[in-house]
Amino acid sequence: MKNDTPEELNPDKEIGRLIDEVMSSSLTDEQYRKKMQRRKEVQDQRIAQAVPEKGLIIVNTGNGKGKTTAALGMVLRSLGHGYKVAIVQFIKGSWEPSEKRVFSNWEDQLEFHAMGEGFTWETQDRDRDLDKASAAWQKSLEYIRNPDFHMVLLDEINIALKMSYLEVEDVLAGLAQKPADKHVILTGRGAPAALIERADLVTEMTLIKHPFRDQGVKAQPGIEY
Repeated sequence: MKNDTPEELNPDKEIGRLIDEVMSSSLTDEQYRKKMQRRKEVQDQRIAQAVPEKGLIIVNTGNGKGKTTAALGMVLRSLGHGYKVAIVQFIKGSWEPSEKRVFSNWEDQLEFHAMGEGFTWETQDRDRDLDKASAAWQKSLEYIRNPDFHMVLLDEINIALKMSYLEVEDVLAGLAQKPADKHVILTGRGAPAALIERADLVTEMTLIKHPFRDQGVKAQPGIEY
């Protein structure tokens, strides 16, 4: 019979088990210390075996709020490390004034292109939307291929894919051309299954409550813009 030695245990399952035991049991200080010590050993082992660096394809999707906001957090981190970043904004037409003011502090590191003209119910012109999405994708490819840019954010591109303004096969082929160390973030609800399958990191924002939907509260400064 095979023994479940620590090396053979699934790290995620073992960490989960240790957390459950700590949360559900009345432990002595010594028992607690030993369990946290074991958790540290497992975590240290995982880190030691991890790949040092890899350029990631990151997808933020789902109906909940915060997809672009989370992506901009990664953009700020990259800028803080001195990396060059490019942002191509699909669908939406321009930076909100507050965001533009903040990112103006990194003009030498950040390039931004607002390629859309607003949401589809505002433009009411499908052919023009298709042309704008195509132009935005061509601009995106320039940055995806350019090794000088460490991160590229394709804001709301998932909506362009969902609306069939772009073909997912073309986007996947473009992502395959990125340098090995480049990160690409794709945001917007309705990310297609093929993109999710290709991505390295996928986060789905789940809508539980929203002030506009539930209370009729308009967009507010510092929250939506």
